[in-house]
Amino acid sequence: MKRTFEFPVLRYPRSLLKLLLLGFALVSLPLILALLNATAYVDQLTTQGQAAVNQAAEAARDSRVLMEQVTAMERLARQHLILGDVALLADYAKVRGGFQQTTRAMSRLPLDEAHLRDLHRTIAKEQALFDQLGRNDVKGAGRRQLIGGYAELSGLANEMLDQSNRLIDREVENMGEAARSTRRSLLWQVAASVPLGILIAMLFAFLIAKPIRQLDHAIRQLGGAELAKGISVRGPADLEYLGQRLEWLRQRLVELEEQKAKFLHHVSHELKTPLTALREGSELLADGSSGALNSQQSEIAEILRHNSLQLQHLIEGLLGYQQALGGINRLEYQSIDLSDIARNVAEAHKLAIAARNLNLLLRLEPAVLTADAEKLHVVVDNLVSNAIKYSPEGGTIALVVRSEEDKLVIEVDDAGPGIPAEDSEQVFDWYFQGKLGHQGRVKSSGLGLAIAREFVLAHRGNIEVLTDRSPGAHFRVSLPVLRTQALTRP
Repeated sequence: MKRTFEFPVLRYPRSLLKLLLLGFALVSLPLILALLNATAYVDQLTTQGQAAVNQAAEAARDSRVLMEQVTAMERLARQHLILGDVALLADYAKVRGGFQQTTRAMSRLPLDEAHLRDLHRTIAKEQALFDQLGRNDVKGAGRRQLIGGYAELSGLANEMLDQSNRLIDREVENMGEAARSTRRSLLWQVAASVPLGILIAMLFAFLIAKPIRQLDHAIRQLGGAELAKGISVRGPADLEYLGQRLEWLRQRLVELEEQKAKFLHHVSHELKTPLTALREGSELLADGSSGALNSQQSEIAEILRHNSLQLQHLIEGLLGYQQALGGINRLEYQSIDLSDIARNVAEAHKLAIAARNLNLLLRLEPAVLTADAEKLHVVVDNLVSNAIKYSPEGGTIALVVRSEEDKLVIEVDDAGPGIPAEDSEQVFDWYFQGKLGHQGRVKSSGLGLAIAREFVLAHRGNIEVLTDRSPGAHFRVSLPVLRTQALTRP
């Protein structure tokens, strides 16, 4: 049976605090290892230096002792050759014992090849001289040869002393080179541990920031009423718990939205049936189909007809409000030109403008962006419709589309009564109607500007009332030039 290899799943610690502590520990770990390694290097260098210095000092000390012993043996040998005193040979034997002990100690030292070779030559030379000195027939030329041999032995001992001094210099130089090598190694370790620590810090910054970004995205998702997509937070247990609570909140909001939609739909549907009967009855009464009415009865029938018509508009407004809410977050992006949308809106309102004897001024520049054409058509249509309703007979409406740096601007101006400064924010609220009456034939439902604002916000844009112009109302819409890679709402 074929086996499949699965990568181990990264498991977060139980809490964010533990993750932070683990991150700090791992970030400091390379520096701690570098510090421990540096301590070991220094300790090793100190131990090696101490051993080398001690050995070099011992070699130099033994070389000086050896020189003194060779000098003493040479002096005793000369005295014996001159005086012929046998007691001097006993003293010579004692000094020679020390000489042999010194040479044995030096042979155990880690001397280099040349130094060790000179030591063996010195030992061999002394042995040969001692053998010659022990013979009783040392006279004449043999005596001079023996004295010259001791002079050579002194030269060898002196060379041993010089080599020991040079050994100290070499050990000092070796220690310096070892120190420099250790310093280079430590510098490389520090140079490697710093970026390693930075990489570990970046990794843990990503691990910490990822669940926080997920929480931020979830909160923005709830704030933007994007309730269709579930919320999932992957991270430490405490942050995952927050994600679970946000998911619970999302589900509750979905339930509430569904209940609200059902309620509005049910109420609107239930109101339509008696409203139809009321409208038909009021129309029959007003038309005189059920018999002639006196003036007072005609007035009552007209009141009934007017209020039933107003109630119908309110119910249609409820349905339009629900439909508008359902379409706010469903944007279908494509490349469009705002000037084309403005021309289409102007053409659609051509008859209404002519009926009111209004003048429509179009100042349209090419304005291409990536957006939902249908939603922006609704925005422009609602603004133009609002301007037509509030414009007096023979008034002028201006529709402007232009580019400003990194955004596109739509402006709609009319010559109507305008919007008071205290209502410049509330005018975009649902069902808000200003105090100043409009000139249109159909009463406003208070939904047009509210829907326009929601569609503009869905495109990350801004809509506002300009209060520094007069007369009339002046609306300004600013839209960012969205690109294909930035089509998701925050």
